[in-house]
Amino acid sequence: MAKRIAVSRIVSKLPQVGTTIFTVMSQLAVEHSAVNLGQGFPDFPMDGQLTDLVNKAMKNGFNQYAHMHGYMPLREKIAEKAGKLYGAVVKPDAEITITPGGTYALYTALTTTLVPGDEVIVFEPAYDSYVPAIELNGAVPVFISLRYPDYAVPWEEVREKITPRTRMIMINTPHNPTGSVLSAADMEQLQAITEGTNIIIVSDEVYEHLIFDNIQHQSILRYPALRERSFVCFSFGKTYHCTGWKLGYCIAPEDFTTEFRKVHQFNCFSAHTPVQVALAEFLQYEEAYLSLGLFLQHKRDYFQQLMLKTPFKALPSYGSYFQCFSYAHLSEEGDRAFAERLVREAGVATIPVSAFYSKGEDNKVLRLCFAKKATTLESAAKRLSDFKA
Repeated sequence: MAKRIAVSRIVSKLPQVGTTIFTVMSQLAVEHSAVNLGQGFPDFPMDGQLTDLVNKAMKNGFNQYAHMHGYMPLREKIAEKAGKLYGAVVKPDAEITITPGGTYALYTALTTTLVPGDEVIVFEPAYDSYVPAIELNGAVPVFISLRYPDYAVPWEEVREKITPRTRMIMINTPHNPTGSVLSAADMEQLQAITEGTNIIIVSDEVYEHLIFDNIQHQSILRYPALRERSFVCFSFGKTYHCTGWKLGYCIAPEDFTTEFRKVHQFNCFSAHTPVQVALAEFLQYEEAYLSLGLFLQHKRDYFQQLMLKTPFKALPSYGSYFQCFSYAHLSEEGDRAFAERLVREAGVATIPVSAFYSKGEDNKVLRLCFAKKATTLESAAKRLSDFKA
């Protein structure tokens, strides 16, 4: 009888990672028939013209692999857009890669660049994919907390934490989860700090068009000295209310892009063809993305007005899908426990902002998504107005 050989179990590369808070809160929302303002996705329909264009592309035979780098007419439109909005001269053939989502673009940029032992400066609260992606590449996240309550970058602390091992700084503007945005002065600080170094920047700009109050988005693409050391990542899903399509892109210098594509070709290889074809045509309608900030600003303003009847205090939001609210004056309860109680007792799902910190920093703040129909926002606010802390 053949001797059985024991098979070793998998050693987790992410031993500290469990079920995400988004899954937990969404499941609780289902269990308690709650209004879900936790996850960041719209519950209103997207533009029917764009879905018609996808259908047309499929009927016209665009159903096989797109070019690994992306459908060229789409890349040409992106380059044109970057020039009009940010004054950047971008080569569509050599500096733009279409990806299956913005998070994928971020992960590929990190994997392209990082080697074990590299240090990456991460500002917290941070989008939850950053740190796992850094650690999977054997690099070390170096955490800097944005200054509560306005979530400003403490640039002096950034200077203090630069070491010979600092390989990368990650930025995100408009910011998830707080809705803060980086200013021109912030970008000047970043430029001064990185000048004369080999530090690479990964800039998460998936909410580039979701910016309010006549504030100008400070894309890395506006700053040539920063652009030459940066991977800049974008998302069509956020721009056109189609998060489930998972389509984005990365703009980077030619030598960066060459290495980015080496990783990309052995992962997904290419992104969804019919959507790329449709977007190449739809991008000619500039108003669809230029009007997005005002559209979402109206939702933010309406939600803020509704929330005045609740006991929660709004923190500033200048961009993204999100508004943060403080309950510190109501309870000393930890934000995760408070958020879970809010689902059970008020019937509204939120996200505790401590989930975006590596060590769970808790300022008694919840993140709510206002990219919803008016009836959804009204229902949530009514339930919260009746809540007794």
